[in-house]
Amino acid sequence: MSDASPLQSDSNVPAAAEAAPRRRPKPGERRTQILQTLASMLEQPGADRVTTAALAARLEVSEAALYRHFASKAQMFEGLIEFIESSIFTLVNQITEREGSGLAQAQKIVSVLLQFGERNPGMARVMVGDALVYENERLVARMNQFFDRIESSMRQCLRQAAEEAGSSTPTVAANAQASVFVSFVIGRLQRYARSGFKREPTEQLEAALRMLGG
Repeated sequence: MSDASPLQSDSNVPAAAEAAPRRRPKPGERRTQILQTLASMLEQPGADRVTTAALAARLEVSEAALYRHFASKAQMFEGLIEFIESSIFTLVNQITEREGSGLAQAQKIVSVLLQFGERNPGMARVMVGDALVYENERLVARMNQFFDRIESSMRQCLRQAAEEAGSSTPTVAANAQASVFVSFVIGRLQRYARSGFKREPTEQLEAALRMLGG
């Protein structure tokens, strides 16, 4: 009878199978992982400014490793903003193609924005600028431009609605209503972020949209 220890490896098992090497993420995968981790860190209620040191520690890599994929922290935030822009404007285009009524289109855009923020708390903080306070000013400007584009899309939808309703000044009416809709979205997302993600932005949304629809 053999008295070999049960912890000894079977001589027939290849050494590589005993301890498979940790797979190194591909460049694209690592970029995505960095952005996902940054967004996750922004989801912490009351989180302070996210530093590259903290981000690197969470990923268990060096800060130098982060900069192999992004030239700066601002570029990392730009990656999050690009994701927001791509996701939202893809949906906005689908809404304007499928929804018949101009008012229904605008209301659906409001819903999509608030639902996106609710499902992605870290992104909501980026959208309203809370996560960008101590970052590069161009990031805030880019998010402002994002909402300008949203408002422009809504103006087109609501002008159609005003014309259908027989308004004598459809452009004026559409501009005013689009401004109210966008202010409502930003206000709801700010409340969500500043309440530690407790006050959901879609709270009583249907009733609010009916009131906003006039």
